[in-house]
Parts: sequence; C-alpha cells; structure tokens
Amino acid sequence: MTSAPMRRDAARNRQRIVDVARQLVDDDIPLQLNDVARLAGVGVATVYRHFPTPEALMETVATPGLEALVAHAQRALTEEDPWKALTGFLDVTLEAQLTDPSLTAVRAAPQRVLPRTEELTAMLDSLAGQLLDRTSAAGAVRDMVTWDDLLPLMCGIAFAANVHADDQQTRLASGRRYLEVMLQGLHN
Repeated sequence: MTSAPMRRDAARNRQRIVDVARQLVDDDIPLQLNDVARLAGVGVATVYRHFPTPEALMETVATPGLEALVAHAQRALTEEDPWKALTGFLDVTLEAQLTDPSLTAVRAAPQRVLPRTEELTAMLDSLAGQLLDRTSAAGAVRDMVTWDDLLPLMCGIAFAANVHADDQQTRLASGRRYLEVMLQGLHN
C-alpha cells in the first residue's frame, strides 16, 4: 500500500518545519514542537501531523547526515587499502559528529522512532563493522577490537573535542588529534 503524494502546501510546510528544527539543533536549542510551529509560522497541529514527537523531528533532521555516512561507508568498502578505508571513514564520521549535533543526539538515543532511522543506523553499523573486519583480516588492526568497541570510543572522542574547544575549527583539530591517538593504539 502506498500513500498519496503530499500536497504542495503540506510539503512546503513540512520542509519549513525541518529547516527551523535544523537551525534550532545547530544552535543547541532543544526541540519543542510548539516553538518549532511558532518559528516556522505554522499551526501546532501541522507540526504534530508531520512529526508526532520531538524525537521523530530530530531523526528527520539527522537523516541526510546518516545517509551521507552510509554512502561514505559503501564507497570506503570499495577502496583497495583497508586501513586507509577505515581511517578515512572514521575521520569523516568524526567530522560529521562534530559538525552535525543531530547525529549525536540520534545515535545516543536509546531507541529509534522512525523505521528509516532504524534502517540507516543498522546499515551504518553493519558497513562500519565490515570495514573493521576487512581491516582486521588484512592484519592492520588488533583482532580483539569490534565495531561495538569503536562506536563508544568515537562518541567519546567527539564528546572530548566538544568539551575542550569553543569553536568548530578547534573542535575539529582536537577531535582529529584524539582520533589519531586512538588509531595508533588500534593499528597493528
């Protein structure tokens, strides 16, 4: 069963809501659906019709970033050098974590509310695990490390970089330094 196409005005309102939410997330302002409605210039019922919870709206805001990370992981799996593919993927992942707060919020949430988000996060974890397994099989990383180990480490690096730097450039530089330390410990 397919749903009917969205009316043009409804699609425009939905996009306006997502744009406002994106700005609030980037400004580190909690998503309150009533505030989003006011700032988007739409009725509260319109926001709730599209996004029944703040979590659904946050996941929608994060979707393009998750899709980009999945695409990058897919490309990385085609690279000839497994170590270079893994480190490049982790660098891109860290940059995304440090520049898109919606990704951190969605990845840290105890559960996903949208099927698409569940699909993307599962795909991302699977691809990242494949990158790590491929690198391990090539003898470039310690065998004892799994993606389940690296995921919280990546979150920790992003957290440390965010805590210890005020501007985005300094956060990125610090995060990359911390990532390099982790990679040195990971490399065989």
